[in-house]
Amino acid sequence: LSVNAKLHKAPDRWYLALLGFAEHFRTSSPPKIRLCVHCLQAVFQFKPPQRIEARTHLQLGSVLYHHTKNSELARSHLEKAWYISQQLPQFEDVKFEAASILSELFCQQNLVDSAKPLLRKAIQISQQTPYWHCRLLFQLAQLHTLEKDLVSACDLLGVGAEYARVVGSEYTRALFLLSKGMLLLMERKLGEVHPLLTLCGTIVENWQGNPIQKESLRVFFLVLQVTHYLDAGQVKSVKPCLKQLQQCIQTISTLQDDEILPTNPADLFHWLPKEHMCVLVYLVTVMHSMQAGYLEKAQKYTDKALMQLEKLKMLDCSPILSTFQVILLEHIIMCRLVTGHKATALQEISQVCQLCQQSPRLFTNHAAQLHTLLGLYCISVNCMDNAEAQFTTALQLTTHQELWTYIVTNLASVYIREGNRHQELYNLLERINPDHNFPVSSHCLRAAAFYIRGLLSFFQGRYNEAKRFLRETLKMSNAEDLNRLTACSLVLLGHIFYVLGNHRESNNMVVPAMQLASKIPDMSVQLWSSALLKDLNKALGNGMDAHEAAQMHQNFSQQLLQDHIAACSLPEHNLISWTDGPPPVQIQAQNGPTTSLASLL
Repeated sequence: LSVNAKLHKAPDRWYLALLGFAEHFRTSSPPKIRLCVHCLQAVFQFKPPQRIEARTHLQLGSVLYHHTKNSELARSHLEKAWYISQQLPQFEDVKFEAASILSELFCQQNLVDSAKPLLRKAIQISQQTPYWHCRLLFQLAQLHTLEKDLVSACDLLGVGAEYARVVGSEYTRALFLLSKGMLLLMERKLGEVHPLLTLCGTIVENWQGNPIQKESLRVFFLVLQVTHYLDAGQVKSVKPCLKQLQQCIQTISTLQDDEILPTNPADLFHWLPKEHMCVLVYLVTVMHSMQAGYLEKAQKYTDKALMQLEKLKMLDCSPILSTFQVILLEHIIMCRLVTGHKATALQEISQVCQLCQQSPRLFTNHAAQLHTLLGLYCISVNCMDNAEAQFTTALQLTTHQELWTYIVTNLASVYIREGNRHQELYNLLERINPDHNFPVSSHCLRAAAFYIRGLLSFFQGRYNEAKRFLRETLKMSNAEDLNRLTACSLVLLGHIFYVLGNHRESNNMVVPAMQLASKIPDMSVQLWSSALLKDLNKALGNGMDAHEAAQMHQNFSQQLLQDHIAACSLPEHNLISWTDGPPPVQIQAQNGPTTSLASLL
């Protein structure tokens, strides 16, 4: 009893002792969470003052939320911390941290309708506390974004930008405006994006502060500009911005992290850790290389980024890293299908499935892309019925206009190859007419739509019409360095001239097509070009060149055939039948390839 009485007289001592033990157990390796929780719970035995009581409820709620699955107990402690702290003056940190973590917990339990009013109340009463007011605005904006309510999210970010301006934080104002710009790009509100990005550019250049914070703002700004260009399919126009972005990330990697905290509490934010920014810059470089048709460069940067991601994921379980990984894999899978590595592409598609199994949100955001990739794989192994089923599933799952247009373009190519789906084909082509009301502003997709029209006209024997469409594709693809479309258009034009008996003109098309296809490298165009060169040289009486082209054609055929057999023999090949629900967990092996090889030979 006497010990108890002494402890009551010196609350600081017993409290600091229990807190010290709790922290010791929390930071042990491995953490001893049960003992940490016991120490914190022991605080209540001493009937502490309200401030200590509220802070202890917050600490318990936080430890239980972050380190255990006991979410109900965590919720109970956080609710008590939030309730008690609202009654105490100058107790902002505990009050708003409790609100922030509690709303996170509500979202985790799918109780979004409980999280929103909680955050709104916290935002309303935090206006005299700049750091928390900005942080809670970001948090509520993110919640609306996850719910796809981008209008409400943009409104909140606008409120945040104005508040940051009033409290004299140009840095955080730029963060709010850049975040709003990102959402406007997602909504395709390009008329609002341009003036906003111009304003952001001015703020970022004029802001004089911590060099790492300034450069990170520039990275955010340039990432938005680069993705804006890439969305518009402007692969050549984006190069100056991309170069600036790559220089910017090099500058950041040489800067030392400054431990000096900003004097304005509203400046206590950063967009992304330096290591995450490096991966993001690799990612947009891969996106550019893929669109431009520099596939070896895309491979090189993907390898670097994936290696960095593996290191980061050992220490950091941030969900954005899995998103980066999935987007990188999506791009490298497309590269593999072009370069004739279907078996590897299929294994990487399976890897994306596994990542999506671990995160329902990741699957929701990438299901359409996953079925699109399977559709492209099906085309590459000549499983046209499966390709159609995959693309049809993908169309049902996406609301993204560019992806929708990309899928429709590929589905049209399937119908053209099948040759007996005239009505469905014409319905599709009407929706992606490059001459009239094209659904998106993408330069690259519009050029591809002209190519698809040219391909159809070629199969129908309407050669002059085909030439008009293909010359349009060539004009557009040359303007923006779209190498794959250029190679495909050249070889198809070469084929048309060959059929028309104009061998010289055909040769003038096929030779550069072959050179470009070798540079990409695009295995299908190389196969097609070598077959044409063999026939052309034979017709022109160039025996040696004809023999060399025949040998090349034989080599390409063998490589593609071996890869085809390898891919179709993998158990993952069964994924081509999956069109419903989440990705299958187990993939059963099957007995050898069951698809026709005729299209390859």
